Amino acid sequence: MTELSKVGVLGGGLMGSGIAQVAAQAGLDTVVRELSDAVGARARTAVERSLNKGIERGKVTAEQRDGALGRLTMTTDLAALADCDLIIEAVAEDLALKNALWRELDGLCAARTIFASNTSSLTIAAMAAVTARADRFVGLHFFNPVPVMRLVEVVRTVTTSEQTLRAAYDFAHRVGKEPVLAKDTSGFVVNRLLIPYLLDAIRALEQGLASVSDIDQGMHYGTGHPMGPFTLLDFVGLDTTCQIAETMFDEFREQRFAPPPLLKRMVLLGMYGRKAGRGFYDYTQDPPRVSELGL
Repeated sequence: MTELSKVGVLGGGLMGSGIAQVAAQAGLDTVVRELSDAVGARARTAVERSLNKGIERGKVTAEQRDGALGRLTMTTDLAALADCDLIIEAVAEDLALKNALWRELDGLCAARTIFASNTSSLTIAAMAAVTARADRFVGLHFFNPVPVMRLVEVVRTVTTSEQTLRAAYDFAHRVGKEPVLAKDTSGFVVNRLLIPYLLDAIRALEQGLASVSDIDQGMHYGTGHPMGPFTLLDFVGLDTTCQIAETMFDEFREQRFAPPPLLKRMVLLGMYGRKAGRGFYDYTQDPPRVSELGL
């Protein structure tokens, strides 16, 4: 079995920087590849900021922060990942983009290197197929925010070897996560169940069942969910949710995965949720208020 000591991360955005942080905190040399030095610097700053928050909360010591940052390297050179034991991809949900990177890395990396994707909706087989290491390709789907959320979905294709699967589990445990095994179908475990729930909440709103706030409160207090579906949609991102739903609908052709008209209209108008300042709630106000949606 491959002894993991060096991890590469493709993409230093919200998910990539979080994955890089937990890997570096776990004592692994970690290289993050971004498209420019400026973007890489922002990713490093995001990791440092997260670690500092950990110190404030008593979860991280200053020594642990400095050690993690010392093991973290930013690069724009894809070849800098050539000697990694594990490479985790966390770029945009664009299969062509992902596969272009995998094809190039397949020629750069040693045969022992394990490839993993953090995709939330695309199938792992669609990426493994463009490499010569389909047996050493696996899904490692983390959840946002990565340093806090304990779950990792380990996604096995029909060609993923037992050795690769064990290495993926060992890595998940090493970075402090709880792995669950999923088959390689769009949405895996969590999104396969979560996305229809979120879409049904939007449909209930469209049909006039109840208001945004009443549906949120109903699910929060009635089922013990930490937040209602519309608060969660705004947190995840309406654009992200719509994209995942469309991918799942393309695969399964089941109506429950189809994005409702209201979701598509909101995404078209740039109402992506918290990151855009407005979604089902208006975050330009303090406290946020329910957005006027003309329903």
